[in-house]
Amino acid sequence: MNAARHTVEIDISPERFYALITDFEAYPDFVPNQSGATVLSHDGADRWRVRFELSVARKLTYTLDLQGVPGERLTWTLLDGDMMKANEGGWTLARSASGGTLATYALEVALKGFVPRSVSRLLVERTLPANMQAFKQEAERRG
Repeated sequence: MNAARHTVEIDISPERFYALITDFEAYPDFVPNQSGATVLSHDGADRWRVRFELSVARKLTYTLDLQGVPGERLTWTLLDGDMMKANEGGWTLARSASGGTLATYALEVALKGFVPRSVSRLLVERTLPANMQAFKQEAERRG
């Protein structure tokens, strides 16, 4: 599996950032290559099942089981996907010294079929910083 981890400081509280990262259906509005997100179920206790669509050369879909603790963390595991055999990760949120959020995003992905490790690693390592920047910009825009 290819793994990546990235931390960024964001100028909103962990509680407000948590509200953004659990606004799954808004992802296509600001996350690069995210063309769809549909909440399939939400149990009201910070657990969701969400189908995501990516457009990277072609449309890819995958479904995640997500569980969160407001203002602290959001984790997920893959239920099914077109090209993924594993997708595990999460956000860990902590209050920064300035009152904002230190958001750490960690991801481990394994793709189906023959994909050279260098290609999948490049995909994960390039995508993660761009996505982090997109979340930071959207969070600070929402204020």
